[in-house]
Amino acid sequence: MENDNIAVGLDIGTTKIVAMIGRKNDYGKMEVLGIGKAKSLGVHRGVVNNITQTIQSIQQAVQDAETSSGMKIKEVVVGIAGQHIRSLQHSDYITRSNGEDVIKEEDIDRLCNQVHKLVMLPGEEILHVLPQDFKVDGQGEIKEPIGMYGARLEANFHVVVGQVSSIRNVGRCIKSAGLELSAITLEPLASAKAVLSQEEKEAGVALIDIGGGTTDLAIFKDGIIRHTAVIPFGGNVITDDIKEGCSIIEKQAELLKIKFGSAWPGENKDNEIVSIPGLRGREPKEISLKNLSKIIHARVIEIVEQVYMEIKNYGHEDPKKKLIAGIVLTGGGAQLQHIKQLVEYITGMDTRIGYPNEHLAGDSDAETTSPMYATAVGLVLNSLESKEKSSLMKRFPNGEESQDDEEKAVATEAKEDDDGAEEETTKEKKSSKRFFDKWAERFKEFLDNAE
Repeated sequence: MENDNIAVGLDIGTTKIVAMIGRKNDYGKMEVLGIGKAKSLGVHRGVVNNITQTIQSIQQAVQDAETSSGMKIKEVVVGIAGQHIRSLQHSDYITRSNGEDVIKEEDIDRLCNQVHKLVMLPGEEILHVLPQDFKVDGQGEIKEPIGMYGARLEANFHVVVGQVSSIRNVGRCIKSAGLELSAITLEPLASAKAVLSQEEKEAGVALIDIGGGTTDLAIFKDGIIRHTAVIPFGGNVITDDIKEGCSIIEKQAELLKIKFGSAWPGENKDNEIVSIPGLRGREPKEISLKNLSKIIHARVIEIVEQVYMEIKNYGHEDPKKKLIAGIVLTGGGAQLQHIKQLVEYITGMDTRIGYPNEHLAGDSDAETTSPMYATAVGLVLNSLESKEKSSLMKRFPNGEESQDDEEKAVATEAKEDDDGAEEETTKEKKSSKRFFDKWAERFKEFLDNAE
């Protein structure tokens, strides 16, 4: 599977592990070539707690994807979430030796690398350093400082932090399953890629991904990620509540939630009852749907209120930070009946369910376009995009890095032919790509040394 046009996303969730193979078609849409799903047995609240079981689940999901696509999977892009993920805001600056020179991408790299040296709590590792906005010699609100003159370069950063041991365990599972780890992405960022439009990110939007073990939040404003959080509750706690409240086994509780569950108790009449077979010849149990909805309602309110508290922490009530596009719900939990109405009622914000079908080819089946596959779709999209960028950079090397004479001649010709605008765009893309590549390389080294 050496094709640059094909990528594999591996979503290691609390309830399921999904392996998805995709490629870009002629119209720029993603075609799903194969998908494999396995029950996740060794993951609790997004964190691996049983290496052997997780490896088996990964192998099963990958095998299913290989069978359905007729391809061999070698490397994967993995999504990471879990209760150990936290984020913080940080400001940093560098003083440039010569303010008469224009700011280059090397300066931004130097500033980002400086943030990477931040002292974290014991056992923590910085996952992502995401620049928000820049200041050049005190002039603020600059989105792209490359090409400007200035001696002092300052920036606000959104820093995502995770536990070293948890990240190392994920890497270990991938290696032991016979796969290569090509990149690692924060799951809320992958889900956002699959279900949010650029207009929503510009206007201000909160993406809530309700998974099996965790609920992930990503807030965008002015096209930039502003806040991320992982809340250690998801669909599993709802199932546990139903199991305890109705005195039934987990399998039955999960089926009840999917088939008859509703987040709004007022929708069910008092006389609506469902009968559940008893265990080993015992009498069947009768459960009122109104009571079932009340149990679900109480837990969903708790999850939504925790998420809403994070949205308030971001500063949503400040007119400058207002989220005009409201909330987008995705993940398996977003399929619960009437959850959209409940979220709107609690938060007072416009809400919609996010389906990943916008980026998928028209002939994709209904299962693939379900909100529960949003993260997997986003991982494949991210991987395809970075592969496209790196192949373009190989074909058209450009920039201030060490080049041979022939490459320099090509770069000079391009400068003379173009009016400069296109070149700036290429530089911007290159800058972010180079930074991500460096991070991925550092992470791979970190995993190899951890062996």
